[in-house]
Amino acid sequence: MSTQEPNEAAPAPVPADATAPPGADALADQARTENRVDASRRRRDMPDNLWMQCTDCGKLIYRPRVQEKLYVCPDCNFHFEISGPERIAMILDPGSFQEHFAGLSPLDPLEFVAQKPYRDRLLATQKRTGLKDACILGTAQMGSIPVVFGVSDSRFLRGSMGSVVGEKICRGIELAGELGQPFIFVSGSGGGARMDEGILSLMQMAKTSAALAEYDRQGGFFVSILTNPTMGGAMASFAALGDVIMAEPKALIGFAGPNVIRQTIKSEIPEGFQTSEFLLEHGFIDMIVNREDLRTMTIRLIKYFVGDCPEARSLGQGRKRVFREWLASTQVDAAGATRSQPSNGGSAGVGARNS
Repeated sequence: MSTQEPNEAAPAPVPADATAPPGADALADQARTENRVDASRRRRDMPDNLWMQCTDCGKLIYRPRVQEKLYVCPDCNFHFEISGPERIAMILDPGSFQEHFAGLSPLDPLEFVAQKPYRDRLLATQKRTGLKDACILGTAQMGSIPVVFGVSDSRFLRGSMGSVVGEKICRGIELAGELGQPFIFVSGSGGGARMDEGILSLMQMAKTSAALAEYDRQGGFFVSILTNPTMGGAMASFAALGDVIMAEPKALIGFAGPNVIRQTIKSEIPEGFQTSEFLLEHGFIDMIVNREDLRTMTIRLIKYFVGDCPEARSLGQGRKRVFREWLASTQVDAAGATRSQPSNGGSAGVGARNS
């Protein structure tokens, strides 16, 4: 029961801001506005894309850490695709690269049209990448040793081999023969032969293989470095013809893709089929080398072939045989140490490929 007397008036409600000083609402609004501005400024100052997802293990990884490791996943060691200029900066002596044949540019002799005209695709890709085609080639130095160096860039139509790419590779091989220098090529051709150019693209397979055969007769030394992915006509020609074939870990390497092969043979394929690890185990490549060790390992091999092996120097063209015997019986790590191969013929990463 209420204790209020019948004639007693109820107390008047007290305003919420009765005790607030004059102008308090305005000050509170100003503070809230400043907080929103500060939060917005902090969001703008925070760099975008600090995190990325690994396409192999699926983990969320810190992008600056990946860049620090030369675009390699710090958790699973998956090697991401990188551009031709980035590859040049990583593997060659600083400032030593001089591009050759930069004026070559592809045409559209077939006036090919798929979903889009080939000519339009070329122009759009050239504008986006700043490249005229998928191959960069020139002279450089590795460990102060002069070399002819080339790289295919997967940003340009998946690094596919058309008439210009094949011509550049042939000219590079011929230049290496004329200069008496090793030829180093890094393949990243996920597109294989560029079918927009039809038979003109397919003939580059025979053309580059013939150039390498002549280079081999001259006693030249070709190091083929396979990256993810190296497929199709590139892998069916020059990329598989190195005196030494190296590959980055977990790279997809082959001719037709796994799904095409599975559908063709109507059967399952082995686990890890067409990976660099599978190919090493079956003797198709010589070694798997982490990206951070590629430069050191390549220099090591070149030095042995061109300068550190007196037996090879005295044999002229016979040094290829000496080198293959050394590679087959010796295990080389990226630091330059050598160890004898196991007596049972097993391989831990070097010298597994059948001669």
